Amino acid sequence: MNRTPTIKTEPGMIALATLILVAAVANLNLSVANVALPSIGLVFNASQVQINLVAVGYSLGLAASVLWFGALGDHHGRKMMLILGTLLAIPSSIIAGFAPSIEILILARIIGGLAAGMAFPTTLALITALWSGQKRTRAIALWSGIGAAIAALGPIISGYLLSFNDWGSVFLITLPLALVALLMSIKFIPNHVSETTAPVDNLGGLLSLLLLGTLTLAINFAPVPDSEILIISFLVIAALSGILFIRRQRRVENPLYDLKVARRSIFWVAACAGIIVFGALMGAMYIGQQFLQNVLSYSTLDAGLAILPAALFMILVAPQSARLIESRGSRFTLLTGYLFCLLGFLTMLFLWQDHIPYWKVGLAYAFVGIGVGLAGTPASHSLTGSVPVKRVGMASGTADLQRDFGGAIMTSIFGALLTAGYARSIASQINSLPTYAQQQITSTVETTLQKSFSSAATLAQQHPQYSAQIISAAKYSFLAGDHWAYLAGIFAILIGAALVFFKFPKKEEEEKLLAQYCEIDTKN
Repeated sequence: MNRTPTIKTEPGMIALATLILVAAVANLNLSVANVALPSIGLVFNASQVQINLVAVGYSLGLAASVLWFGALGDHHGRKMMLILGTLLAIPSSIIAGFAPSIEILILARIIGGLAAGMAFPTTLALITALWSGQKRTRAIALWSGIGAAIAALGPIISGYLLSFNDWGSVFLITLPLALVALLMSIKFIPNHVSETTAPVDNLGGLLSLLLLGTLTLAINFAPVPDSEILIISFLVIAALSGILFIRRQRRVENPLYDLKVARRSIFWVAACAGIIVFGALMGAMYIGQQFLQNVLSYSTLDAGLAILPAALFMILVAPQSARLIESRGSRFTLLTGYLFCLLGFLTMLFLWQDHIPYWKVGLAYAFVGIGVGLAGTPASHSLTGSVPVKRVGMASGTADLQRDFGGAIMTSIFGALLTAGYARSIASQINSLPTYAQQQITSTVETTLQKSFSSAATLAQQHPQYSAQIISAAKYSFLAGDHWAYLAGIFAILIGAALVFFKFPKKEEEEKLLAQYCEIDTKN
């Protein structure tokens, strides 16, 4: 049984602007840390794993909670979840901005992600419930394109702030936005829109949180020496949670995640495709910012400005993506987006070296921006279009999983490969030195060099007579590690493209299936 919507007609642009602004708070918080990572590493003398967790902590909290919180919004009120999430974003940002230790900073990032898990999925759920037809497609295109562009603009704003403030300032960027979004949500968003009175599967929500959270942590700790027991523990918890989650969803009367709906080809292929494409974006931004500052010695402002092509092309391409869906279908649009993402990663792999001109950096970001701008809309549109209105929380939660679980997983994988490749290269360079030179390097110094680029830079400052050699070795090792990450990105993109090519229906079949889904859902 559904509550009667309080609004009978489609709302105006002010409501859409409000939802995009709420999403902007989450999108900015998602990306503002990247430019500050080298500075954070130096201030806290952080390991590469701790730096990875600062980068991925927000995505971790968001990804682990979106399914559960989306269902809570479906039942208790989407406007309420929108307001609670936006409200909680304020103290979490303040704690992150003034964190006295790396551990508290990581915790604040996770709490901020949980806040976004309340607000962010609700924005897409409300768009799906409030608009229909071509207006919904265009609203999703604006939401997707502007959201991705805002995430890309985060490093630019952060870079500017870091040119005259310390690292903590980047986490305070969203405070004025959050206050405005909060007031607009209270005033312009309807109280109840097609919500369900069916009970929420809270146990299923807890299991989904454990599954997604522990899996992400296991990937992040994979390159840490002597952490096998911790990694295995995380993987065992993830596996048990996953098995119990699936069993419960099959048996419970009102599942958190309707597996019958999830089996629809348009739904599950779009979900997988989106995880890869949005994950590729977040992973590229994460690795790229460290590459620009560590290897090319860009200032924080220049590093932030360097990604401008990605943001610009995402904004320009997103409306074209909606038109392309209407004329050629989601499959064609997704594959076109994947092609440009692939070109972006190939550019990074073959052209990103030390002392390169900016055009090689800008070209890679332009390709990725076009790819995400094209693929983001069909990935989200196919999810929301293939579920009944009462399940839009599930669809929006999955759409957010595309961005956030995809971002968390790909950033974690990229970070793990970067860490492992960097450490291996440093060890190889030390082993290749003459015996007398190796004897001068203590185990403590070797451990510090392998810890992260930031640790190596700190060591170089402490030993200025060897500074040039240390930085040169660290740059060489960073490039070795980031090439592993780019190869992983290329591999993931090829898998995603193959999945879409072989499993996603062409335009005519897609329209037929969507009509069938609508008929089935109307009868039920």
